[in-house]
Amino acid sequence: MEKELELYLHIPFCVRKCAYCDFLSAPADEAARQEYVDALLMEIQGYKETYYVPYRVTTVFIGGGTPSLLTAKQITEIFAALHQSFRLADTAEITIEVNPGTITEEKLRSWKAAGINRLSIGLQSADNEELKMLGRIHTWEEFMETYTLAREKGFENINIDLISAIPGQTEASWENTLTRAARLDPEHISAYSLIVEEGTPFYERYGEPDGQRAVDVIDTENPELPSLPDEDTERAIYEMTAGILLHYGYHRYEISNYAKKGYECRHNLGYWERKEYLGIGLGASSFVKGSRYHNTEDISSYLKKVQGREEIKEDVEQLSTADEIEEFMFLGLRETKGISISRFEQLYKQSIFDVYGTELEKLTEGELLTVDGDHIRLTGRGIDVSNLVFIEFMR
Repeated sequence: MEKELELYLHIPFCVRKCAYCDFLSAPADEAARQEYVDALLMEIQGYKETYYVPYRVTTVFIGGGTPSLLTAKQITEIFAALHQSFRLADTAEITIEVNPGTITEEKLRSWKAAGINRLSIGLQSADNEELKMLGRIHTWEEFMETYTLAREKGFENINIDLISAIPGQTEASWENTLTRAARLDPEHISAYSLIVEEGTPFYERYGEPDGQRAVDVIDTENPELPSLPDEDTERAIYEMTAGILLHYGYHRYEISNYAKKGYECRHNLGYWERKEYLGIGLGASSFVKGSRYHNTEDISSYLKKVQGREEIKEDVEQLSTADEIEEFMFLGLRETKGISISRFEQLYKQSIFDVYGTELEKLTEGELLTVDGDHIRLTGRGIDVSNLVFIEFMR
């Protein structure tokens, strides 16, 4: 029987590292990027025997880093290799992440020809001072050039990424960012709240009580970074998001994601619904046949092992039934539709209330969860403190 598979391809390159970014990415010259693409092609070719016959690929997501840094020729070669090693469904959702200022008409044409039908553009803020503080390489005006060109070249499924609760942000500036993005009428908007991650310049400034501003934060003209929004402002910023986007026709289908009807990101839904996915490239994670693992995160090791046809998997974990049940709960509850009680019983041959009766009673009494027919879902209050809810299901 044919099985469904999602693909994630990691492109670990960027023009420069943003001050808040902890992703596996770094600047690299053209030669280094080409060497990586050559290795990526070799890795892809190695999957044909395992995946071509039993699986049909329904989504592809090219992330990074900044995948739009690659040349049109490199993207074309990658997709030629994908078609040789995998069977891509005619209706597959195929996404590439785009940074403003890194695309050309030639690239857009080649992406269309390759089958890419969804763009995810990293705007983050509509305020140029906020963009500068974040270390972004573009302005609002450059984003608009990118967005307009993408529309002109026929892309009809576009996501815009935004970040809230960033240093110096006010309710007014966030409202401005949201409304300017929504008025462009993209099909999808992702609105994430800033998390100050260890190992980033922002962590040096905001992550420790006595932390000093890192010397390599991009904005050297303004030695003092602004403060993070206080709790009241952050709360107001968070609460206005759903209301403003609803006004413009976007429904919230996951904690941080909003879409026009029919334009929910199928690839991300696959993660939350525990569909099988294969990660290709440096550090990429996979979930196949009940096993989770990731590729090596050291680029020298990755290049050497791929070229030598050596194993690149690391931290392979075969999930137990208990592990799968936990994931079913905390991943599925990210979606606003919640989880299906009957689906749980079908998969695990036991009642969800026998397994989590105490936790469900506690969370429903606390008005963090609600039981509605066959579904259990987060309440509005539960979405606000979702991480605390998820912890209840992890043993």
